[in-house]
Amino acid sequence: MRTTTELVERAARLAVRGGRRILGVAGPPGAGKSTLADRLADALGPRTAVVVPMDGFHLAQAELDRLGRADRKGAPDTFDVAGYVSLLARLRTPGSRDAAVYAPAFDRSIEEPIAGRIPVYPDVPLVITEGNYLLHDEGEWAGVRPLLDEAWYCAPDEDTRIRRLVERHVRYGREPAHAREWVGRSDEANARLVAPGRHRADLVVDPG
Repeated sequence: MRTTTELVERAARLAVRGGRRILGVAGPPGAGKSTLADRLADALGPRTAVVVPMDGFHLAQAELDRLGRADRKGAPDTFDVAGYVSLLARLRTPGSRDAAVYAPAFDRSIEEPIAGRIPVYPDVPLVITEGNYLLHDEGEWAGVRPLLDEAWYCAPDEDTRIRRLVERHVRYGREPAHAREWVGRSDEANARLVAPGRHRADLVVDPG
């Protein structure tokens, strides 16, 4: 597996090819995608890279309730996939020199997406987008991979990944028993959907 330094160097080479490049960081829930994306962006600096998470396109809780999908939050059909694909396409072709494209973020403290949270300025050469389904090839998700200049798949030790997931759910308010039940029922079902995308990645990494 590559070291963090090697991964930063690889991302830096992608950023200097000229124009705008998009690096996708995919993998199952709890794989360390957001941690890796943030490490890369911090190392490269805000003038070079910005992180745009897929999770900003979660449907709002009220809409999940209306659709009867709240107990499957995080499944492929609980996201605004078309909106995410449209944003990636827009980010590939920066417009006015001074105009930012605004991307949504996901606030885990309230479990809701927040519109317009992340500005992406046209002179930033690298967008790092991370999420479970970047390499998923069913339905509208198939439109994501062609918009990525490079895709990495995070594959940590499975016991570590599951422990992280349970700890994350507890940290954001779930009782331990409920956290373990959610991981086993929902997160792991999503992990099985994500796994086949591994072979569509340019690089498999262990974020540590």
